[in-house]
Amino acid sequence: MRTTASVGSLHYRPLPLALLNRLGQRMKSLGAGGDSLQEKALIRAAKSQTGLSDFGDESFREALGVLLRSIEREANLHTVGRLITKARLTRSLATRLRLEDAIKKNPAVFETELEAPIVIAGLQRTGTTMLHRLLASDPQLRSLRSYEAIAPLAPERSWLSRLHGRDARWLEAKLSEQALLYMAPDFFAIHPVEADAPEEDVLLLDYSFLSTVPEATLHVPSYAHWLEQQDQTPAYRTLDLMLRWLSHRRGPARWILKTPHHLEFLEVVRKVFPGARIVQTHRDPTQTLASFCSMIWHSRGVFSDHVNPHEIGRHWSRKVSRMLERALAFREREGNQGFADVDYEALVASPLETIERLYQQLGLELAADTRWAMTETLLNSPQHKYGRHQYALEDFGLTTPQVHEMFSFYRKSLALNAVFSGPASR
Repeated sequence: MRTTASVGSLHYRPLPLALLNRLGQRMKSLGAGGDSLQEKALIRAAKSQTGLSDFGDESFREALGVLLRSIEREANLHTVGRLITKARLTRSLATRLRLEDAIKKNPAVFETELEAPIVIAGLQRTGTTMLHRLLASDPQLRSLRSYEAIAPLAPERSWLSRLHGRDARWLEAKLSEQALLYMAPDFFAIHPVEADAPEEDVLLLDYSFLSTVPEATLHVPSYAHWLEQQDQTPAYRTLDLMLRWLSHRRGPARWILKTPHHLEFLEVVRKVFPGARIVQTHRDPTQTLASFCSMIWHSRGVFSDHVNPHEIGRHWSRKVSRMLERALAFREREGNQGFADVDYEALVASPLETIERLYQQLGLELAADTRWAMTETLLNSPQHKYGRHQYALEDFGLTTPQVHEMFSFYRKSLALNAVFSGPASR
């Protein structure tokens, strides 16, 4: 399916979902609707879903409580958005129950050390997905797959999976993929979501309710502000445990992690994953910010009929600036040791040559069969595979001079000048 993704005044709504939202709004106006997102009810549902009751450390409940209050007060969810959010939160709690159960039953699995991962931590829309998928083509490396991110500790077998001969987690991910394609076909032109494809590990961090996933999909400013004040170590400790479990399930290999979320917390990344190699991708912020704000507009539109593009522009321009400031400050303290830089323009123009240079920096061997696998990945994932993504800063209340000024510190940084020969010097 090919489409054109652009920002409009209204989000696309399939007729059945539009009618369901309208019915939900009508019932709410009569005082009969509005399924409340209550912490106790969600926990009860997760326990019923899994047959388990022990969460172990329950410190996550503070984050969950802040998030729930923010959703109820600020997110303005429509009926379908509320149902999806309730299901997601219940699944997150069920995953935490399964993790605690796995730790008790398989303690040796969680004592096995992981090899220092390669962490792709570039800004949003700087080629991180393309780079991630290319590196994931290398058999000596290991990426998180979408079906693993959606259900990392769920059973691999069910009656339905036995019927289809597929992993139950894959079937769930495929259903989610098709549901998103039905609800928001334009979104795939921006960021394809495919059950078998490599996925961002921020989805694993989100099981601790300490991630930027909520503010990327919902209007939750009070939660977003609270999150910036929190220690991310518990979330990364949980990520570490989940990676060990997934390594046990599908075999050990060196992990490639990837999410812009890491940029803000590189110190924690290195604390939890000593020796991690950080790969930072770079692109002109006037392009990345407009593209990412458009992605957020489409994403939030899945959950709400009230999405303000100018609010998105204000929130995420400040947020992205904060992420870069923290990343560059960490690099200055560390002396760029253990970092590699990748220019988006070079990656798109000469992907294999760029990968070869990166491998030299990482001390990896680029074997002939890996080159062929990467070439196949490029052929199977051409640019505009699902359609064209159109965006403009002005859609989000921003201008090019404004963004240039806002990110002047980044454009002048040594990290950026090392890889940019064009936009950074203008």
